Amino acid sequence: MTTPAVLARPTSPLGVAALEKRSVRPAEAAELLGICRDTVYVLMRAGRLRSVKAGRARLIPVAAIEEFLTSEEVMA
Repeated sequence: MTTPAVLARPTSPLGVAALEKRSVRPAEAAELLGICRDTVYVLMRAGRLRSVKAGRARLIPVAAIEEFLTSEEVMA
């Protein structure tokens, strides 16, 4: 009897650790993107990087970071 194939986890340009979280704080997003934290805030204010407000915290969905990276690839 053969064993069933193990399903592969979807890959992401952000890596496995980011897949486990659904959102990150601006400092974490900056680290993932390789830019400074202030630039993350500039991108959020300009509407180029989606974020949500949770109480006093600003959270950036991992999907929004992936969308940002994809849109930047198209623009380049």
